[in-house]
Amino acid sequence: MTLDFYKPQQPLTGPAYSLWFKLLATVVTILLATYGMNIAIRFPLMQYGFGVKALLAGAALMLIISYYWFLRSTITINESGITQRWMYNRHVEWRDIRSAKMIGIPYLSAIFPPRLVVRTGNSFTTFNGGSQSILVEFAKISLAYQMKK
Repeated sequence: MTLDFYKPQQPLTGPAYSLWFKLLATVVTILLATYGMNIAIRFPLMQYGFGVKALLAGAALMLIISYYWFLRSTITINESGITQRWMYNRHVEWRDIRSAKMIGIPYLSAIFPPRLVVRTGNSFTTFNGGSQSILVEFAKISLAYQMKK
């Protein structure tokens, strides 16, 4: 029988990235796409080899996929653990967590909100919170695991 140290009071789902971060991602994506189109217009890309074309196409595809997932990513905190849906899903169960701590960038928390860093065995997993309710739950989780020590 395994006793879990922390359980949320109620299941919670919200965006993984804040509105400001999504706006920043939109601006950066537009700038990179504009720059890419500028390069494509100024240089004769069709004269280059297959490798260069494949590299540029892969970079464009990765930009589109990353932007899509920045907009669509969600985080769920429930009785089984913490899950973040992104390009690849991250999931940590409560029984596997050894410690948890919130980290952030000073003075830039409006654009880059604090994250929850969870230690499981020898690895660390980072979860992003894009809403006030998720960040409050992150703070509760962090405090609970700091008090555990």
